[in-house]
Amino acid sequence: MKPPPIVIHVAVLLGTAFVAAYAAAAADPHPAPKPERQRELVSMVRQDCGSCHGLTLSGGLGPALLPATLADKPLDSMVATVMNGRPGTAMPGWSRFMNEAEAEWIVRALAAGFPTDGAGQ
Repeated sequence: MKPPPIVIHVAVLLGTAFVAAYAAAAADPHPAPKPERQRELVSMVRQDCGSCHGLTLSGGLGPALLPATLADKPLDSMVATVMNGRPGTAMPGWSRFMNEAEAEWIVRALAAGFPTDGAGQ
């Protein structure tokens, strides 16, 4: 006896939904920004963050943002600092200008050695 067509359709739809949900869970939850946005973020970091952290990011009013100085810092904490700032200090939050995925991209780029122009990151 053959199952009714509706049962087959429901099984196919459920299978498709399962595969889509699995693929979404496996996808990167914070994909890198598009190259044009990367260049904008690099410029923002170099210009705006550089005004306190030094134009070469080696320190100034704010601490150095170099791979060696960031190596022992938790990623989530650094992303939170970028997004929300540090109360009681000159460090502002940047959540008006970027989303959390972009802040994470910046932190990862800083930890790897920040690019000069955003290309290839």
